[in-house]
Parts: sequence; structure tokens; C-alpha cells
Amino acid sequence: MPCPIRIVLVETSHPGNIGAVARALKNMQLEDLVLVRPKLFPHPEASARASGAVELLSGARVEADLAAALQGCGLVLATTSRERDQYFRVFDVREAACRAVAEAEHAPVAIMFGSERAGLTNEELRYAHALLRIPANPAYASLNIAMAVQIVAYEILRARLAPPQEARIEARAAPLATPAELDHLYQHLATVLEEIDFRDRTQSGGHLMKRIRRLLQRAEPDANEVNILRGILTAVQQRRRRAGQDS
Repeated sequence: MPCPIRIVLVETSHPGNIGAVARALKNMQLEDLVLVRPKLFPHPEASARASGAVELLSGARVEADLAAALQGCGLVLATTSRERDQYFRVFDVREAACRAVAEAEHAPVAIMFGSERAGLTNEELRYAHALLRIPANPAYASLNIAMAVQIVAYEILRARLAPPQEARIEARAAPLATPAELDHLYQHLATVLEEIDFRDRTQSGGHLMKRIRRLLQRAEPDANEVNILRGILTAVQQRRRRAGQDS
């Protein structure tokens, strides 16, 4: 049975790495590979490195933007080897794999990998609920992207094969909100904050929505909870309009 865990590679520069990733996924019984703005794909070197996984490679989806690559997903995890000062939760790779397998029972899960040179940008990380980190030498923590995918894919297979009592993940009542649903919530919230003149009053300014986004991503709202929040925002807007008419 196909596992609804999606591996998303963002701006991969070396086609050989894409092929090696396809092979790693086939080794570990994963099938869903999405490429966002790959530098060279399709490419003979990608096919050569894919070895027996050419069919999986040829079925990889190519998207122009990350939002399209994440469409329909619930939980989104972002891999990183760097320290991030953005109030993210950070999961060890084994913990993240168990969480991904549990969440995949409700909706597709996406795990993002950034470019070989720079990893994922802060803008790309805005879609993530949490970060995934592979323990490594602190003096040299950066892994080749295909190696990183192999480790993550292995831990996912290990979690899938584990006895049920080892899962230790509480069943979710409803699927997580999709990235698109969350984007609509953040746009709605930004509009209401502008209407009520609630602004970032800190000295640096400009980080209010980023902080709010991180807060709500950590809360992992489901679709119903997002609808409740948007309903509250709509009620605020309607009350303000009525108050303006009365005055």
C-alpha cells in the first residue's frame, strides 16, 4: 500500500542527487517525489543515478512554486542542519518519522529538503509546522541531500514496520489544515489587523505576522479550527462595519 508521505526537493542543483533520492525512496517503499524548480531535470545523470528506480523518477512531479508542491498536505516538516531563531519546534529524525507516519493516516505529509548550497530559506520555512534534524557532527553537520533523504526514508520505513504499541502517537480527531487553508487564514488575519490598526510596535517592526504564523503553526490547527478562527475574524469585520454605520 503506497505511503502518503511526500518528499519535496526545493531547487536541487545537481541532477545526480535527484536520481539518488529516487533510488533511496524506492529502497524504503516511498513513491511520492515532488521537485520545485530543479536546475536540471530531466537529465541523463539523474536517470543513471536512479538505477532501478527510473520509473519512480519519471513519475516525479515538477512544480514552479512550493505552495503547489504542498497542495493537499497536512503536516509539513522541514529539514535543516542550522540553528533557527524563529521559535520552531525541532524533532529528532526518529521522532519526526513516527509523527509523519501517524499523521499520514489522516492526510498526506510533506517533508521538505532545500538546495545543496543553502538549504531552505526562511520564506520556504513558513509552511513548516516543525523542523526535522538529523544528529551529526556539530563541526560538520551538513549532509549530502541524497544521504539525508536516505536516513529520513529509512526512519519512516522503520516507523511503519514498528509494532503498534511503539507508535505512542495519539490519534488525531480531524486532519490538519492544509497549507492553502492556513495561507487564507493568515491573509484574512493580516487584513483584520490592518483594519483595526494593530501593528508591530517593536523597534525593528515588520515581524508581527511572522511571529503569529509561527505561533499558529506550532498549534497545528485542523481545518475546523481554522474555520472557527476565520469566523471570528469575519465577525470582527462585520461588527466594525455596523459600528461605523451607527456612528
